[in-house]
Amino acid sequence: MIGRFDWAGVIEFLPDLTKGLYYTLLISIVGLLIGFALGALFGIGRVAKNKVFYFISTVYVEIIRGTPVLVQAIWIFFALPLIIGKNLDSITAGIIVIAVNSGAYIAEIVRGAVQSIDKGQMEAGRSLGLNHQQTMLHIIWPQAFKRMIPPLGNQFIISIKDTSLLSVILVPELIFQGRLIAANHFNAVEIYTTVALFYLVITFSLSMVLRFFERRLETE
Repeated sequence: MIGRFDWAGVIEFLPDLTKGLYYTLLISIVGLLIGFALGALFGIGRVAKNKVFYFISTVYVEIIRGTPVLVQAIWIFFALPLIIGKNLDSITAGIIVIAVNSGAYIAEIVRGAVQSIDKGQMEAGRSLGLNHQQTMLHIIWPQAFKRMIPPLGNQFIISIKDTSLLSVILVPELIFQGRLIAANHFNAVEIYTTVALFYLVITFSLSMVLRFFERRLETE
């Protein structure tokens, strides 16, 4: 015990916090994988010549970026089931929230990376006899992907931290578990500090992995 805080007592609650960590990582990983797919799709739509595809992509991005993730979580968990006539469990709803939210921001990352490539690259591809799709696949995308890594890493970290808001829809992630323990045992300082350390370890580890990939790409 340090002062009036029982830090050693946190060990007793590690199983519950580990359970919260499991759901935090599960929702983050699955949600970001789906979000990356959505972001790639709608990111292409944001630079597409097809007006319908461009319009749909723009509406999606603007709606999601223009509303708080907390509102999105509440809407998906409480309102969406009334529309589709089927209840969503909190884990599924949490994955949808992270996927849809991160997808919109990733779409803008994709758009920005593609548009940052010099237009002469497209002309160079055409001069080599490649059509538009082949030029995008073999010339534009490899260069754009390298430029996406830093902002994608930032978005992944933001989305992981956004899972802390999902306790409002009863997702049993880290914050949810921490609140239950702190409320029942009156050890808010110890528990919330431990929860913060969990998040710090996750985000710092991800940052290190992303920096490794950035260095590898720079040497290629």
